[in-house]
Amino acid sequence: MRARKITFAALVVAAGLSLTACQEDDAAVGQPDPSSASASAEPTSGGGSDSGGSDQDGGENSTAPDDGSTSGGTGGGSGSKAQQCTTDGLKITAVDGFIDGDPDGSVTVGLKNSSGADCVISGFAGVDLKTNAGTISATRKGEAGDPYTLKNGKEIDFYVSYPLNKTGGSGVRITGLVVTPPNQTKSVTLDWPGESSLPAGDSGNGDQVLVGPVGSAGQGGS
Repeated sequence: MRARKITFAALVVAAGLSLTACQEDDAAVGQPDPSSASASAEPTSGGGSDSGGSDQDGGENSTAPDDGSTSGGTGGGSGSKAQQCTTDGLKITAVDGFIDGDPDGSVTVGLKNSSGADCVISGFAGVDLKTNAGTISATRKGEAGDPYTLKNGKEIDFYVSYPLNKTGGSGVRITGLVVTPPNQTKSVTLDWPGESSLPAGDSGNGDQVLVGPVGSAGQGGS
């Protein structure tokens, strides 16, 4: 009876040890191998870094300023501004503009841009009539317009009006027309194309000889 008790006790202990060993084996199977986990993590980390670098480079390129397009949009602004028309750059002509029935005589003066480049003109030209009694300066009439860009090869006109000599006498004989373009000091002298004389006396003074602003005759920049 004692021998059976010892044997039974030994079997119980052996069974307990066997169960414990099985549980430890199962636990070991459920845990990952540290070396395997480390090896599988390395390529994942490397791929993320490459992807992040590529995205960052792309972001920098997309936000970088385009210097070429910016300078192209603003280039040549001030350099292309037209200069003032000069006496040497203008071909100045004068033709009779009188029409039958008009109370006064009229001469049309043309300023043609022959400078080879566009120029800006505005205001009044200086006009003097040379006569056998001295020089008569024309009086300005009208309002000057805004500065006008006169294209190369184009012409702009203004008028000169004067009283007609209806006295029957010789009057004041006109010998020439002196024109000074706006904002210039150099003049040109032209043949007088209108009636040959002004009435003598007070009616022939400068108050009766008038000049309009550039663009006041013709088509204006035709």
